[in-house]
Amino acid sequence: MNWTLFLTRRLAALVAVLLVASFLVYGLLYLVPGGPMAFLLGSRSGTPEQIAAIRHAYRLDDPFLIRYFGWLGDALHGNFGRSLVYQQDVSALMSTRLATTGLLVTYSAALIVVVGVALGLVGALRPGPVDGVISLVTGAALATPTFVVGALLAIVFALGLGWFPVVGPGEGLADRLYHLTLPAIALSLGSAAFLARITRASVSSELGREHVETARARGFSPGHVIRRHVLRNASIPVVTVTGLTVAGLIAGSVVVENIFALDGLGSLLVRAILQRDFAVVQGVVLVLVAAFVLVNLLVDICCSFIDPRLSAGETT
Repeated sequence: MNWTLFLTRRLAALVAVLLVASFLVYGLLYLVPGGPMAFLLGSRSGTPEQIAAIRHAYRLDDPFLIRYFGWLGDALHGNFGRSLVYQQDVSALMSTRLATTGLLVTYSAALIVVVGVALGLVGALRPGPVDGVISLVTGAALATPTFVVGALLAIVFALGLGWFPVVGPGEGLADRLYHLTLPAIALSLGSAAFLARITRASVSSELGREHVETARARGFSPGHVIRRHVLRNASIPVVTVTGLTVAGLIAGSVVVENIFALDGLGSLLVRAILQRDFAVVQGVVLVLVAAFVLVNLLVDICCSFIDPRLSAGETT
């Protein structure tokens, strides 16, 4: 029953967040000076008849709430409208680019988890010079903006050494991973350094707790103590930060996609904003928000598996 109520509350919160986000995404764009009519008319002033015909064609003469609920109903069925610029369905525009962004985020998330957790563990378990070097490296990575890292990687390893391609997402899984290596490193470097800091702090805190000292005094091997008494308790903040970091990659991919000319959702969103392509902006932002909320739901579920008291506490 605890798990049922826990999941029910989390799903209800997810739906509520998506409803609020969809309302803001749809409504705030119409506060832009000129709104969609400014783009549709272009440089023309337009006669009253032309303006009325355009408003009727795009349902702009309907009350706002009717337009919103109509758009929301279509969005729930995967129909986000039609692009004003490309004259294509927004769903089709996003589907061709979703694989690139999804693979980039997944690749970056894997690098963040592997590198961040490994460096954090080594730093916590090897105090002294090793920990100092790791702290120095992670500090430098945290201080360097993503666009600077991306530009340096492209100049050194793509243009200079020629080890990796400069632009494009590639074809096929292996070629895509090869093309996305530099973008994934650029996107994940700062987040991996941040996760390393969190992992080190969490593991170091657990190493000094009383139950760990008791396990050592009872003669358990260091590996057993680390696995059973340190990592499990230290994993809650690590999993939480990992989830938030991975969710943030979805928005951070915009910069990397533009540096490496990857035709993903991020670059599509930037072009749509510059061109005032309202339907595309609304569709892409809503998909990004949904992905962010789902990642956080998965983090809550993972944390509850690690520590069942968290889900049990939801029902008290």
